[in-house]
Order: sequence, then C-alpha cells, then structure tokens
Amino acid sequence: MKEQQISVVAGLIIEDGKILVCQRKQTARYPLQWEFPGGKLESGETIAECLRRELREELGIDALIGKEFHHHAWTYPDSGTFSVHYYFVDSYAGAPVNNVFEQIRWVPIADLPAIDMLEGNREVIILLTRP
Repeated sequence: MKEQQISVVAGLIIEDGKILVCQRKQTARYPLQWEFPGGKLESGETIAECLRRELREELGIDALIGKEFHHHAWTYPDSGTFSVHYYFVDSYAGAPVNNVFEQIRWVPIADLPAIDMLEGNREVIILLTRP
C-alpha cells in the first residue's frame, strides 16, 4: 500500500530583495529551524484558500496569492511524505505579526543558504538563489 502524501503550501513573501522566514518554536518538531510560512491543506480547501488561511492565522495578513513557484515531494523519515507547493504572495494587507512562531525575520534572499532551514525547503532555496 502506497503511503499517502500530506499536501502542504508555503508562501514566498518577498519585498525589496528580502524574504520572510519563520522560526519554529522550541517545542515543535524540528525545533528552532526556519521555514516559509504556510501549512497543511484542510478537507475541501484549494491551495490558495489554504495559504490565505494559514497566512491570516500565522502572520495576521490578508494575502493575494500569486503563481506557483515550485512543487515537490519531500519525505521526513519521522513524519511522512509531503507534497509541498510554494506560491508567491503578490501582495497583502496588514503588517506581518508573529502569532505562532519563535520569531519571524526578513532576510536577504542571497542569505537563505546560510540559515538553518528545514531540509525540505533546500531545493527551493537553491532555485531562489541561483544566478
């Protein structure tokens, strides 16, 4: 029997050459690692609906979801296989506030490879930072 993939969407929020990254809480799986904001699709949700909901919950913003940047599957041995969709956030209303993370930070895109990001995000970091 094939393992079911968990569908996840992440938002790429970019302003002035910087991207918003979020640090997982000390008590979370993969503590204190960084990730892009987003989360798991709920039953009946579209990808855009999910990302808008997650960004509202996590950052308190009302986002306009843009085009898909990348999609891949990633397996974490201790938590399963994830089908991850990365979407640009074209614009948003409100200022991002940290509602659920250890901290949030705007970092220059070129600095992403030096940050302790979740392994599943590494492929996207390579794509974002390639010349």
